[in-house]
Amino acid sequence: MSKSLQLKKIYSNAIIRAFEQFYYFKGYKMAIGMSELKKGLKIEIDGIPYRITEYQHVKPGKGAAFVRAKIKSFLDGKVIEKTFHAGDKCEEPNLQENTMQFLYHDDGVFQFMDTATYEQIGLNDEQVGDAAKWLIDGMNAQVLFHNNKAISVDVPLVVELVITETAPNFKGDTSSGGKKPATLETGVVVQVPFHVLEGEKIKVNTETGEYLEKVK
Repeated sequence: MSKSLQLKKIYSNAIIRAFEQFYYFKGYKMAIGMSELKKGLKIEIDGIPYRITEYQHVKPGKGAAFVRAKIKSFLDGKVIEKTFHAGDKCEEPNLQENTMQFLYHDDGVFQFMDTATYEQIGLNDEQVGDAAKWLIDGMNAQVLFHNNKAISVDVPLVVELVITETAPNFKGDTSSGGKKPATLETGVVVQVPFHVLEGEKIKVNTETGEYLEKVK
C-alpha cells in the first residue's frame, strides 16, 4: 500500500471514530441491522450491552430468512437466545475498556486507578465479580465501561500468587497426577501438585483456576 493510501486510511478511520464519539456525546446510537450481525459483534438491546457468542443465518423453505443467535450480557454474564428478522434493529453499545491498577479493598469497595489519567474509582462486589478472587494490590486489570459506568473487570489470563496455606509434602506423595488443595494470598483455593509448598509463588490460569507451574 502506498504512503498516500495509508494516510487516507488513517484519516478515514479518525473521521469515523470522531463521528461515532460525536453521536455518543449527543446521545445518538448507531443502528445495526440483521444483515450486519456476526459472531463477536457487540450490540445493545433495551439498554443492555451484549456480545453475540453464536450466530446462525436461517433460510427456511417458506418465508423470509432470519438470524438465530445467542447473546451474552456484559452486565451479568447471562446468555440468552434471540431471533432477528429483516427490519429488526439493535444499537451499537457505548463501551470503553480502560487499563486500571487495583490499589486496595476496603469496606466492600475495590479501589482502582486509571493508569493513563491517574483518576481513582471505587467498584463494588457486583461490578468486580469473579475477578475479585485473583486481585492483589498493584495488579493491572481491564475495566469495562458502559455509558461511562464501570460494569465489569477482567484480570490477566495468567497471574502469579503466593501459597499461604497447604499441606506439607510427605514421602510417597510424589505420584504422578496427585493433587492437594492450596490457599492463595487472595483467599482462593486451587489444586496443586504434592511437591508444591507453602510460601512458594505459582502461576494460575484465571479462566479455569488451574495450576500451571511454580514461579522460578
